[in-house]
Amino acid sequence: MSISSLFQFLIGFFLGIILFTAGIAGGAYFFLTQVSGNPPKPSFPEENSAVEETPQPDESSNQTETATEETAKETQETTTNEETEDLPEGAYRGKVIWSTGLSLRAEPGIDSERIGGVGYNWEIIILGTSDDGGWQKIRIPSSGQEGWVKAGNIEKID
Repeated sequence: MSISSLFQFLIGFFLGIILFTAGIAGGAYFFLTQVSGNPPKPSFPEENSAVEETPQPDESSNQTETATEETAKETQETTTNEETEDLPEGAYRGKVIWSTGLSLRAEPGIDSERIGGVGYNWEIIILGTSDDGGWQKIRIPSSGQEGWVKAGNIEKID
């Protein structure tokens, strides 16, 4: 075996290892970039029921105007009721600051049944805190639904 054939073998061997390592690193980079993104925003039943259908004009524009006025009055009454709702002692208003929303649970605990959810920036009423301080009992003003969410994901508002 000559020195040149030994030299060719070593160069080929090292080039093979470099190409193999680059392939593994490229595959790992591709895989990690695919799984490192944020998941899609969850869709909660409360969000779907909050969307009201707009009335379709059937016979004349007068009916449409009347329906629009009635809808506006209902919205104003709902807003007024929410603003003037008396808060229980120790309760306060807050908003969700967790970017993907929160799961609403029946009891304070991660293993508890999920009964709904609240979206990002929703205004809620905080009724109390669990004994360990890890969970907060809340009420959703629009539906009146109560449940528990993980503490630390809500910001107090005036």
